Amino acid sequence: MKPNPVALLIDADTPTRKLVRIVLEPHRYKVFEADTAEAGTKEAVARRPDVIILDLCLPDMDGLIVLKRLREWNQAPILILSAEDDERLKVKALDGGANDYVNKPFGAAELCARLRVLQRPNAGQPAGPFYINGDLRVDVNSHVATIRSRHVDFTPTEEALFFTLVRHTGQLVTRQHLLHCVWGTDDESKLHDLHVYIRNIRQKLQGASDDMIVQTEGSIGYRLFVPFGPRETSPDAAPSEFVNANV
Repeated sequence: MKPNPVALLIDADTPTRKLVRIVLEPHRYKVFEADTAEAGTKEAVARRPDVIILDLCLPDMDGLIVLKRLREWNQAPILILSAEDDERLKVKALDGGANDYVNKPFGAAELCARLRVLQRPNAGQPAGPFYINGDLRVDVNSHVATIRSRHVDFTPTEEALFFTLVRHTGQLVTRQHLLHCVWGTDDESKLHDLHVYIRNIRQKLQGASDDMIVQTEGSIGYRLFVPFGPRETSPDAAPSEFVNANV
């Protein structure tokens, strides 16, 4: 994450914009605001933000259309910050190019944590070959997971699911995306199989951490949990490890 990242907030609600600015500026964000889709697009062109925070309820254009247009040329992480709590809308936003979705009212600490996750180098990909959460250690390159040096024996399908989540560590991954990546389909008849495999993965990771490592996000999808606080790593940790500190 850059020392002074540029955040663009596109939201028609003045109190929300004021609150987000109050939350982000102490963390050295340079915050730019826009209250319409048109103004937001112009700001995105002019400011080249490191992260975009987008509300879906804008006075001049549907937020999903704004998202689509931004994604045609802008690859900055986009976090949806919206009072809309409809799960179908969340799925559309995430499948439409959003990197994460946070509901209003929001917690300041969670918002900052989500933004930090999105701004890691190569967001959506662990920055290096390792992931560590508690006693769970994952080598992304070789697709090996260990708990206290004990190999986690995943089936091929479990492995495909787990490492899809690892590649999007800290981000919400929709069920449809998992179905497409693992089974090559978005056929909802496979949802039962998905739930069963996720349950099996959780059982195999049991005891690796005090936290639930694979978290369920309603009926939308799953998130590989990244602790918000500092985590200590083992003395022999490789320098390039993707460790859940500073998240």
